[in-house]
Amino acid sequence: MKVVAFNGSPRGDSNTAILLRHVFAELTKEGIETEVISLARKPLRGCLGCYKCYVNQNRQCIQSKDALNEYVEKMVQADGIILASPVYVCSVPSEMKALIDRATMVNKANGGLLRRKVGAALVAVRRGGMITALDTMNHFFLLSEMIVPGSSYWNFAFGLEKGDVDKDTEGIQTIQVLGQNMAWLIKKLYGGG
Repeated sequence: MKVVAFNGSPRGDSNTAILLRHVFAELTKEGIETEVISLARKPLRGCLGCYKCYVNQNRQCIQSKDALNEYVEKMVQADGIILASPVYVCSVPSEMKALIDRATMVNKANGGLLRRKVGAALVAVRRGGMITALDTMNHFFLLSEMIVPGSSYWNFAFGLEKGDVDKDTEGIQTIQVLGQNMAWLIKKLYGGG
């Protein structure tokens, strides 16, 4: 059983990465393998709306000069997918949005590659915009016919400077519960647990 996470923070090792470490700790306790892919300094172009993925149906986007096709294959191979993001202008950064848009198209064009996988979103936020960012990522899961576990509150923690999210006790607890619920669900679906 494996979960692949995409860190949408342009800073890479940031509050978003810290939240991923907390959720990964819970998954690892339950014997679930984890992998994180940072979108930092790896530009992703947005969807062209060309529908070549529907014509070709080869599990790939026609745009091949970035890592999107590799990312989609990682999603296909995983049992669970986490999208983690900071809030940029009340939503997700452009790299995360490009990942969502293009992966959604490839998924749908190929008969629902991600159907019934487990998906979870989490957000590092300074002040506001976290619900829009969560909605954007959750829409990816729901449009992909994935199963989204809940937590004890919305999956975000507050912090401005790196490490500040660790001071948000309720936020960290929420992320830990998310990891526990995600592990439980993956084990029920894929591990016979």
